[in-house]
Amino acid sequence: MPGKDYYKILGVSKSASADEIKKAYRKLALRYHPDRNKGDKEAEARFKEISEAYAVLSDPEKRRQYDQFGAEGFGRRFSQEDIFRDFDIGSIFREFGFGGASRTESIFSQFFGGGRHSKFMGRGSPFGYGRSFDGYRAHARPVKGADLVYELSLTLEEAATSTNKLISYRVNGSQQTVSVKIPAGITTGKKLRLKGKGQPSPSGGPNGDLYVQIKVLDHPLFKREGDDLYLTREIKFSEAISGTEIEVPTIYNKTLRLKIPPGTQSNAKFRLKGYGMPRMGASGRGDAYVQVIIAVPKKLTKKQKALVKEMAEAGL
Repeated sequence: MPGKDYYKILGVSKSASADEIKKAYRKLALRYHPDRNKGDKEAEARFKEISEAYAVLSDPEKRRQYDQFGAEGFGRRFSQEDIFRDFDIGSIFREFGFGGASRTESIFSQFFGGGRHSKFMGRGSPFGYGRSFDGYRAHARPVKGADLVYELSLTLEEAATSTNKLISYRVNGSQQTVSVKIPAGITTGKKLRLKGKGQPSPSGGPNGDLYVQIKVLDHPLFKREGDDLYLTREIKFSEAISGTEIEVPTIYNKTLRLKIPPGTQSNAKFRLKGYGMPRMGASGRGDAYVQVIIAVPKKLTKKQKALVKEMAEAGL
């Protein structure tokens, strides 16, 4: 199920400032507030949606995680109660002239299921931790610690084989070292999750997670496209005409002999089946491709010039 695009819901850009986000929310909240749309279920649903978007984008930490993990990733990590925790909507209500905390409690109790079993929890909410409403007492759930992101650079050779890497990072001022298993065939941008290796919770909840973000470095010989590798090799004009054999390196430290047939054209490609990158999470490997370039000398000796002249006269 796709996540919610909070920026689109509020009608702001991803680079919008806090003031721009608040201004957009205020405009929409005034339009769709339940007190101005009595009995309009569509307006009520819209008001809930824009309030949820504002609760996330007005909180720097929630916004950072939303931007980092995307709408779907954020939706898997945050419940609705998590989203509205520490969200003081009461002050905004008072700015609008719709009353304070009691009216806020009434509206949000409806959002969380309605009736006397509804709960709205949050230290920064208008009624705070432990304050009761609708005959029930709200109890705050411990907040999970913040996640951390560590960028790990790998050579193409390292990405081609399953390996373990030791990484060191700081948590609350202390150095931590963990071993990370790198699956063969991993690509730039992939994130490996180490559960519970992030920041500790400020309220006794579970630790956050550590996300190891992979960056595969450029290789001096091979260019990677998906699971395939591309390599360029030069041959002489005479070799292209008569044919030859050339040595070709592979990412697996094995040198192959590649036969170049007579009459090979410049930019011709030759496939080396199974010598590409491993398919991450699947069996098999991609292929390697050797692109042949015919080298044209910038300077010729007298003998070479004479030979070229002879070939030209012969129609070559």
